[in-house]
Amino acid sequence: MSNPLLLVFLRAPVLGKVKTRLAATLGKERALEIYSLLLKHTIEQGAQLGVDRQAWYADELPAEEPCAALGYSVHQQAGADLGERMQRAFDGGFASGHSPIFIIGTDLPQLSEALLREALKALETHDAVIGPANDGGYYLLGLRKPCPEIFQGKSWSTDSVFKQTTADLKRLCRTWKTLPELIDIDTEEDLNKVGLP
Repeated sequence: MSNPLLLVFLRAPVLGKVKTRLAATLGKERALEIYSLLLKHTIEQGAQLGVDRQAWYADELPAEEPCAALGYSVHQQAGADLGERMQRAFDGGFASGHSPIFIIGTDLPQLSEALLREALKALETHDAVIGPANDGGYYLLGLRKPCPEIFQGKSWSTDSVFKQTTADLKRLCRTWKTLPELIDIDTEEDLNKVGLP
């Protein structure tokens, strides 16, 4: 029986700790404002799905934590790199009886409930679903069953992550669907392409 789980990986909205590349050109205050808007947009779109959902913080929980009020259980990431942190979150979800499981970040003004539903739909007929980002990474990854190999041996935060991940899926004979490419907001140039949610 389907028991989907949405994982959101995020950072606490703290001045000087988020969107540092944006802050380099727009200032720390504006970068924090943009991040806070993106975070709000992400967790609201996720909440509209009506599935179990978890918020995973890369750092300490903020004093005014925004996700629990929208039905997210709140956790802290653990692991040596992004791959290990994601794998642990997926492993915990599968161990608790969830499937499929998919993960998103918080840098996506183009993210929508409809796109998240498309990802869930894809997992009815595919082993995996992946949403490529304009920077060569991915903004969404979904799995029907554990696949630890795709979280290992990656050059995280580089333009090769999407290609490396799909190459792994192919090598492992897993089927997958690719979603539309979205712009991941890292720089002022990215922001100018899409605006804010």
